[in-house]
Amino acid sequence: MADGKTRVGVIGAGGLGQHHVRIMSELPDATLVGFHESRPERAAEIASTLKAKPFASLDELLDSVDAVTIVVPTPAHYEVAKEALARGVHVLVEKPFTATIEQADELLELAKEKGALVQIGHVERFNRAIRAALPYVDQPKFIESDRLAPFNPRGSDVAVVLDLMIHDIDLILTLVGEQVMSVSAVGVGVLTPSVDIANARLGFITGAVANITASRVSRERMRKVRIFQQSGYLSLDLGAGNGEFFRLRKDVDLAELARAPLALESFVERVPLEAPEGEPLRLEFESFLAAVQGRAPVSVAGEEGRAALAVALQIVREIERSLPALSGTATPRAR
Repeated sequence: MADGKTRVGVIGAGGLGQHHVRIMSELPDATLVGFHESRPERAAEIASTLKAKPFASLDELLDSVDAVTIVVPTPAHYEVAKEALARGVHVLVEKPFTATIEQADELLELAKEKGALVQIGHVERFNRAIRAALPYVDQPKFIESDRLAPFNPRGSDVAVVLDLMIHDIDLILTLVGEQVMSVSAVGVGVLTPSVDIANARLGFITGAVANITASRVSRERMRKVRIFQQSGYLSLDLGAGNGEFFRLRKDVDLAELARAPLALESFVERVPLEAPEGEPLRLEFESFLAAVQGRAPVSVAGEEGRAALAVALQIVREIERSLPALSGTATPRAR
């Protein structure tokens, strides 16, 4: 580090990686050393538009930085992160962490050995609606999550479970805070040989239940989460970044409520959920830098990314069991 700033590099400058380059170049606690992109034409484009230094060699970039963000296709996460961690370079790896649990465990052990930090890019943790809701979440009993999106070739090299649903898996594990005890799932392929629409039901050790739906063949985008708990009901729109908490009034007589229908406002109060504005990706990077500089713990630790991956892979296996023709196609493949 120089002048209290962390020397940062970005590995991968595709559709998402370009935003990593842009934001890292703007953060006051970071010095963007440069980026590595394997496609020369793309590297030249990003270097020109964002005025960032391209590194033709991954080794050269890794030898020049304290930390990197890894934004390459999922099948390459393991090899790239391994190269960085072997040098003691801190890493922020985009979700999903790796292609297999064995790869995740090896990287976590290597990070521990080298004294390097691992953060996973579960950016929805920094969504304004989630940040606003967390203070009100109290032992959820039932969670329903829907994430629908039009088809996008980026990410289609893996099942929708690992492409989109894993966001919600991580959120639900965070909200419930307990171990998953049961998994059931169904899914189908529509536009790819893999799973494009999936639904999963998670059962937790506390008795909580989560129902998750993800699709990448929808006409419109939707990212909504509904949380039911003893104190009330939270409705979150992650796309809009807002939500509401409908909670039981403290003066409500539950016995009277059971005797006859009452107007909703007579026993429920509506609490708008608010949190400070902030670009989620920028907040994620700020948290990563704070952890690297020792000012805060890692916000989404590698172990948490591993936990989300484990559940996602279990969902994939359940779907493959119900649709044998998909067996072997839902897991990441090289490209």
